[in-house]
Amino acid sequence: MVTGGAGFIGSNLCEELLKRDNHVVCMDNFATGKRENTTPFLENKNFTFIEGDIRNLDDCLKATKEVDYVLHQAALGSVPRSIKDPITSNDVNVGGFLNMLVASRDNNVKRFIYAASSSTYGDSESLPKVEDVIGKPLSPYAVTKYVNELYADVFSKTYGLETIGLRYFNVFGRRQDPNGAYAAVIPKFVSQLMQLNSPKINGDGNYSRDFTYIDNVIQANLLSIVADKKAINTVYNVAYGDRNTLNDLMNYLKEFLSDYNPKIKEIQVIYGEKRQGDIPHSHASIDKAKKLLNYNPKFSLQNGLKESVKWYWDNL
Repeated sequence: MVTGGAGFIGSNLCEELLKRDNHVVCMDNFATGKRENTTPFLENKNFTFIEGDIRNLDDCLKATKEVDYVLHQAALGSVPRSIKDPITSNDVNVGGFLNMLVASRDNNVKRFIYAASSSTYGDSESLPKVEDVIGKPLSPYAVTKYVNELYADVFSKTYGLETIGLRYFNVFGRRQDPNGAYAAVIPKFVSQLMQLNSPKINGDGNYSRDFTYIDNVIQANLLSIVADKKAINTVYNVAYGDRNTLNDLMNYLKEFLSDYNPKIKEIQVIYGEKRQGDIPHSHASIDKAKKLLNYNPKFSLQNGLKESVKWYWDNL
């Protein structure tokens, strides 16, 4: 079962699981997910779609019936959104998460794999980020994702539910929405550049991130399903294990997009205020995932951007 299966990461997971001939139950309430992301799967006899909300325990119980593995991707992302509306972020990300844990426990799900977040590292300044060294959260969103890890740990110890948390680092790729107030930085920049508009970077562009292409994330989820017992009941960084500044990112995007339209190379970037709640630098150690999950990410930032830029050019 994939929660948030009509979203960016969830729909990519559904697609890959169906390709591998799995029976997939997908639940989404379309708060941020899109119907068109699941439309291609509806004709597949192995695909079941449930329009439901993780904040409703009955929906969660219905969706997890006869399910072996849950890939929990449903959440309200975005640090700025959580700062503006912490109550809704908490209801979805904490209340909804707890409902899914309870439903998974009650329906004897074998393993619960969930999207954790690099935001959990908070104000910790150590680089690269190692799973056991975290700081204090810098936003309501970060608090909710840390609480997820605490609940998963308690359910493992108290009820014997196998859990694996995947701390995603700045995931990007096909189907990531460029629109809306809380759009992620890469699709937003791509869309602006394609329209020959000047993108705006918050701060001076020297904040750095471990940008992670969607196929690396899919690999980590699939490996978590089949991982042996020594790899469960813990959390892993899911990233490429490198870091690039926002200025680096912008230069790559302009370079790759200018293959489609040479005018893009000349677009000037606007710099604005730093964004509240942002972590200055993010760089993951992926040693733990390599060792215990056999994780081996194939896509660097540059390779992932080339794939993404092509997808956006063909689909926007």
